[in-house]
Amino acid sequence: MMSAPANLDEISFAALLEVVHALGRDVVRPAAVAVDKDARFPHEAFTEFKKHKLLSAYVPRHYGGMGLSITEICKICEILGGYCASTAMIFAMHQIQVACIVHHCDSSEFFQNFLRELVREQYLLASATTELGVGGDLRSSLCAIKANDEHFTLEKQAPVISYGVAADYVMVTCRRAEDAQSSDQVQVLVNKKDTTLEQLSGWDTLGFRGTCSAGFVLRSTGHVQQIQPAPFADILAQSMHPVSHLVWGSLWLGLAQDAVSQARASVRAAARKNPSTPPISAMRLTELDEVLFSMRAGLVTAIAEYQQKLDAGNREAFSDFGFSIRINNVKLRCSELVVDIVSGALSIVGIMGYKNDTPNSLCRHVRDAYGAALMVNNDRIRGHNSAMQIMVRDAQ
Repeated sequence: MMSAPANLDEISFAALLEVVHALGRDVVRPAAVAVDKDARFPHEAFTEFKKHKLLSAYVPRHYGGMGLSITEICKICEILGGYCASTAMIFAMHQIQVACIVHHCDSSEFFQNFLRELVREQYLLASATTELGVGGDLRSSLCAIKANDEHFTLEKQAPVISYGVAADYVMVTCRRAEDAQSSDQVQVLVNKKDTTLEQLSGWDTLGFRGTCSAGFVLRSTGHVQQIQPAPFADILAQSMHPVSHLVWGSLWLGLAQDAVSQARASVRAAARKNPSTPPISAMRLTELDEVLFSMRAGLVTAIAEYQQKLDAGNREAFSDFGFSIRINNVKLRCSELVVDIVSGALSIVGIMGYKNDTPNSLCRHVRDAYGAALMVNNDRIRGHNSAMQIMVRDAQ
């Protein structure tokens, strides 16, 4: 039975997690097969998330939101990842954009009012960060703001705008002006009502099919107040980069945990058949649990470090090369370990996990797991890490 919408003023975070689990069991998991098969947006899940005000969970309480910490947002992503990775990914990507506003709206009355409106209306935020022609470099843009007095127009060829059709607003990265350098970027909040999306490509993929990450030419207009005051370089370093890798790592952890749980159920079933002799798959399960332990340990450590920096309020701390490397390591290790763990679970579950039409199917888990390393390609991240390794100080 569906629970009543949560009000964090009245319940604890532990109780909120029970609500999230209930939504996962009753709404997210039952729709996961259809979301994956039809490569469609998980409308039923987000209808419930909005009822429970989960889309404004990271908005501070003085703006009317739940005021959850980044640690708590990561926990919700982990739980959702165990029910449907596509749904969890959309929830995570939305929270990344919310964090980019929450952390950088100090000097903007427009964005502070937008947060209050987001709480009321439960807007879904997407992003148009990557661009055709820049080779996947987030710190380089071709498209530019064209300002005329207090209004602007912009046009961007985006190879990917995840759930762009379903979103209410899109955060667009572009050059500050037509004569600005490619790295002189800003982030602009555009209202879908003032925006057209001309589809460039589809999204018929191996995994994460429910994210509906098609490519579009985005054309929009708006008021210059919709341009984030902070440079995009600061937003990326302090918010987008760390939050992205931490919430992604969390949902991949949930995906891996669910695969291990299914493997454990398979081992238990085998043990019941022959109680006198432990099945050989119990040894494989033990090894798998060790890998899951390592995945969780690295992620939790990085979440704690980022939370500590946020709580300290020292924005200069985010420019530390060592911190950037550790955040990148979260993405690298989690995106690769999730493949190892899900594949190992499949070998334990066997043919019942290999089939699409069984309660123990791990087919969707396997396909989603392989997408993790491709989101901001791991080779690109390792290239950044290799450059920073030369300059970083050894840990004390």
